[in-house]
Amino acid sequence: MKKYKFKIKGHDYDVELLKFEGNIAQLDVNGTSYEVEVQHELKQSKTPRLVRQEVQLKRQDSKIKKTIIKTAGHDVKCPLPGNIMQVYVKNGDTVKLGDKLVMYEAMKMENTIVAEKDGTVKNLLVQPGDSVLQDAKLMEIE
Repeated sequence: MKKYKFKIKGHDYDVELLKFEGNIAQLDVNGTSYEVEVQHELKQSKTPRLVRQEVQLKRQDSKIKKTIIKTAGHDVKCPLPGNIMQVYVKNGDTVKLGDKLVMYEAMKMENTIVAEKDGTVKNLLVQPGDSVLQDAKLMEIE
């Protein structure tokens, strides 16, 4: 198959690989036949492996406490820059959680902004055709 030359401790060896099956190789070393078992070393990855510690949850009380914070108003902001295509509400309209407020185009996709809480539209700041930036205030719901 393949011929190799080895120099071990100053001695030259002509090695010919005759047959290789599984992990057994038949070799001819300077005219003498040998059958050797080849052991494979496990190669370690050069990429480090991250090991994170397990998160310890602190349980003080088995009951979940829900706190409702009342605020004066809620600003509806644009999540991405884009163009306003359609406005579904006007000043003074009452909206419920999940109602459509505005449809706008961002990254060549039509997106709909819905109400995050119940309330009344107080201050509508956009109209169809307007260009808006990210985090631009579109309206206020009170």
